[in-house]
Amino acid sequence: MVAAPGSSLSVMDRVTAELVRALAAMPHQLQRLLAGGPVRIDGQELHPEVQLLLRVNELLPEPSLEELSPADARAKRLRQARMFAGAPIGIARAEEMQIPGRGGPLRARLYVPEQGDGPKPLLVYLHGGGWVIGDLDTHDNVCRFLAREAGVSVLAIDYRLAPEHPFPAAVDDALAGFRFAVDHAAELEADPARIAIGGDSAGGNLAAVVSQLAKEGDHPAPAFTLMFYPVMDLSQKRRSYDLFGEGFFLTDAEMDWFRGHYLPDEDSARDPRASPLLAGDHAGLPPAYIATAGFDILRDEAEEYARRLREAGVAVAVRRHPGFVHGLINALGVGRTARTMLHEAAGALRVGLAGRATG
Repeated sequence: MVAAPGSSLSVMDRVTAELVRALAAMPHQLQRLLAGGPVRIDGQELHPEVQLLLRVNELLPEPSLEELSPADARAKRLRQARMFAGAPIGIARAEEMQIPGRGGPLRARLYVPEQGDGPKPLLVYLHGGGWVIGDLDTHDNVCRFLAREAGVSVLAIDYRLAPEHPFPAAVDDALAGFRFAVDHAAELEADPARIAIGGDSAGGNLAAVVSQLAKEGDHPAPAFTLMFYPVMDLSQKRRSYDLFGEGFFLTDAEMDWFRGHYLPDEDSARDPRASPLLAGDHAGLPPAYIATAGFDILRDEAEEYARRLREAGVAVAVRRHPGFVHGLINALGVGRTARTMLHEAAGALRVGLAGRATG
């Protein structure tokens, strides 16, 4: 079950979390004063709330992610979630489940926004974490927020992680999760015509891959794809790596660490199941919404993917949040910026699934 807010945290963690919440609640003018001079890169200005969060993160006496073992990195990520995600958002129910996967049963969690008659739209959600860290609990409040604000049920899938289960294990599990939702729509009280796929970062990568594989397979494709700052190409680094490779939460070194654990060999980076931007044909994919962060090393590849979809005739909306950084949606409990990004995405998801109801 999801840990209560603040549980399993040290005194220092609790103090840090309260400090960050206090800073994030300040007026923007005061945040700017405390954060220091504006940070401007590539015609954008870092949001003062984000700048303060980054400054606090820099002051914490912790090793960087790439210096940790996968097990220690997972523990660190879960602790961060408990510090910054906020109190659990109220919904009708959150139900623990097990679903079949290629490598054995997978944990899943179903979030139902409200009671009522009739099937609901459903979002199959895949958490971020570079395919190495993250789980159902690190993204619990993200799923609760989307369920409540978009008016959809959310089925979160706890796919297998690398390096214990390298590529393509996560892909297999993500596809299994989507197919389970389609095949068991009635049990999930979901409308089979309104099942979307979504995720953030590595989870956004998996969502894009599932949309492509579903198009090629014998199962219905998702009705909509929702992606937050997704990884789209592991075969090369674009200009945004040069601009934001250090100091903006997700670093170049961390992406190398994730990539090294996830991919079994260099050739895998050019496999469209790892780098969906490299797929030969993007036509026929479901409508998509892609949210990017202006100060993010993954920005350029995600926006290039949006252009490829548009050129292939796919309906796609891409929203760059110019003053934001990678990973921000997980900071729901410490400021306004995460809610801004999630509110817009929830609206896009609601609109994207409207009018697709069965019958």
